[in-house]
Amino acid sequence: MNTSASERWIPVLMILPSFIAIAVFVYGFIAWTGYVSFTDWNTLVKNLSFAGLKNYSFLFQDFRFQSDLRNTLAFTILFITATMGIGLLLALLIDQKIKAEALFRNIFIFPMALSFVVTGVVWQWLLNPSTGFNLILQAMGVQNVPDWYISTKIVPAISIGQIEFGLPLALIAVAIATVWQMSGFTMAMYLAGLRAIPDDLREAARVDGAKEREIWFQIILPQLKPITVSVIIILGHISLKIFDLVYAMTGPGAMFVTDVPGVYMFETTFRGNHYGQGAAISMIMLALVSLLIVPYLISSMRKEESA
Repeated sequence: MNTSASERWIPVLMILPSFIAIAVFVYGFIAWTGYVSFTDWNTLVKNLSFAGLKNYSFLFQDFRFQSDLRNTLAFTILFITATMGIGLLLALLIDQKIKAEALFRNIFIFPMALSFVVTGVVWQWLLNPSTGFNLILQAMGVQNVPDWYISTKIVPAISIGQIEFGLPLALIAVAIATVWQMSGFTMAMYLAGLRAIPDDLREAARVDGAKEREIWFQIILPQLKPITVSVIIILGHISLKIFDLVYAMTGPGAMFVTDVPGVYMFETTFRGNHYGQGAAISMIMLALVSLLIVPYLISSMRKEESA
């Protein structure tokens, strides 16, 4: 009886250090950041006097932060769409049981072994308007070479208040670098999903007279839906909290066309010493990520309960 009771406590004792560490260094720091975001601590001198929504009000009237929200939305759509499209295409090609399949898989997945900082530096060289790919384009006779990440153009540039809404063209260069790094991951996810679909299911559909297009839209793509949802969640949270690649590649950019909340938070907190405003930016980033992840978690829990 005593042995049985001790065995029940052993798993609890094993996970207790991790539980305490997560409680303190994740949820504890989130709570502290949320508290600081409501204070007037915006100098080197610590000031925890309650300031209400002052920091949040400042941010939503700030041109740079409004630009960040526009950039985040545009970049997220561009990044997720391109990464999923290229990843699915690569998975379909490799799923044809081509020769040297393992070699191609490793080539496409290799960029994931690099840090976002390295990727940002390399693509900064490649997309430098006066070097890199533009030298090749000029050698081919192209007169108007792209400005890449230094462009300040916004398309279609619909003015609402002090902000021009649309796609900053400079973000395309950032998206190219990010898509290059993450397409291999998406390919691996979709390839695993494709390999998990039984061949018998497709053959049965063909025997019943289904055309290849019908098989794709009524069997294969629905079977890949859980993979697609997972990919969107993972890429979405990467996009919403991206910092290192943008900081290494472009920084905020002219007129903040490549700025994102992560870069603004870093510069506000650790260079400007505006800790209250930096904490407010962090909490808004947490809210954006929560909007993406929480519905998925609730849906997953309901499925587990109904199973």
